[in-house]
Amino acid sequence: MKLPPFYVAPLSLLLLASAASAQQSQQYGPDPTLPEPQRGLLPDMTIPEPAEWGDQTPTVPDGYTITAIATDLQIPRQTLVLPNGDILVAEGSGGNAPKLKPKDFIAGYIKSQGTTSVESGNRLTLLRDENSDGNYEQSVFAEDLNAPYGLALMDNNLYVANQDAVVRFDYEEGQTEASGPPEELTKLPAEINHHWTKAMTASADGEFLYVGIGSNSNITERGMAAEVNRAEVWEIDAETGLHRPYATGLRNPTALTIQPDTDQLWAVVNERDELGPDLVPDYLTTVQEGGFYGWPYSYWGQHVDPRVRPQNPDKVESAISPDYGLGSHVAPLGLAFSIPEMGDEFAEGVFIGEHGSWNRNEPVGYKVVFVPFSNGEPDGEPIDFVTGFLTDDSRTRGRPVGVSIDPDGALIIADDLTNAVWRVTYDGND
Repeated sequence: MKLPPFYVAPLSLLLLASAASAQQSQQYGPDPTLPEPQRGLLPDMTIPEPAEWGDQTPTVPDGYTITAIATDLQIPRQTLVLPNGDILVAEGSGGNAPKLKPKDFIAGYIKSQGTTSVESGNRLTLLRDENSDGNYEQSVFAEDLNAPYGLALMDNNLYVANQDAVVRFDYEEGQTEASGPPEELTKLPAEINHHWTKAMTASADGEFLYVGIGSNSNITERGMAAEVNRAEVWEIDAETGLHRPYATGLRNPTALTIQPDTDQLWAVVNERDELGPDLVPDYLTTVQEGGFYGWPYSYWGQHVDPRVRPQNPDKVESAISPDYGLGSHVAPLGLAFSIPEMGDEFAEGVFIGEHGSWNRNEPVGYKVVFVPFSNGEPDGEPIDFVTGFLTDDSRTRGRPVGVSIDPDGALIIADDLTNAVWRVTYDGND
């Protein structure tokens, strides 16, 4: 509801909002503020009401332009820029986890208020700018997939991480549609499938795929048996499908990418809920081979989660602290390293698509941020790069998911509420 111009918020509300903003701002970086856990019968649950864009578009910094290059999609999640500049878009929605407690029904209803009513596409859409004029044509590349999410291309093989399996298509540069059904490379954990998204990237040497597999619960409510092979990053042989756990204890790794020059694997991770509005910070981190990142026993290194029974002190002692906090409940779902063509201020670092919160009173996220790097590591506070998805009256026009960079230095953003793909260009490249 729009307030009249003479409305003045009560001082107590202003102070609360200021305190909440200050708390959130202290959660960025390698050493975020971690308040005492807050637990109650129900967590705070608020999701912004969807709103139309009208004649507006998202806001970008001066010197940049944003354009919708695809619309009327069916829940776009992740994108992959192909060698010839074509863009593949994975569209769909999955998950089949049964509700356990009354709060699960309440949370499910609240989450649904901030999602699109469009049916899951279960497909890949190809975007092509035939005339290099910024206008992209849309065509269906492949159909009848099962909630596709992660995408990777190696040699002449296009890999798609469905919610239940990694599949492989033959691919030739310039191809506009799949030549036939895909071949299954390996099955992925999909029973229950609370966190259904399967993030994926390819190793720099072209030998392996890395796939993120989220937990089957917030904090083991379904028991540890339901978490076998979950909350992990798998390393999969791209030829044979043989796989092994590469890193564990990552509650929900929703985007993976390889850092240029170092070949280091990075991830963004959605952390646990129901410990209060400012716990636990979602994060950006290197993914170390054999590393354990705490879930479910602890968070941000050795901070024990008292809800987990039985506890495991030995595992807690080995838990790795993430590299960089992003703030609690911002829900990062996209990750891409920048290139110099993005402009001097954004030449070195990562772009992160933040889908936005549902379980705190003051919404956070709902934007694309840039985390600057120096000497190959995060260095400095995040910079808002694409905003305007969240309105001043806390409604949401869109929700960013995957991000990628095209060879010209444009940022590609999937938006699963607008059902569009946005392209941000640096005007200095004109």
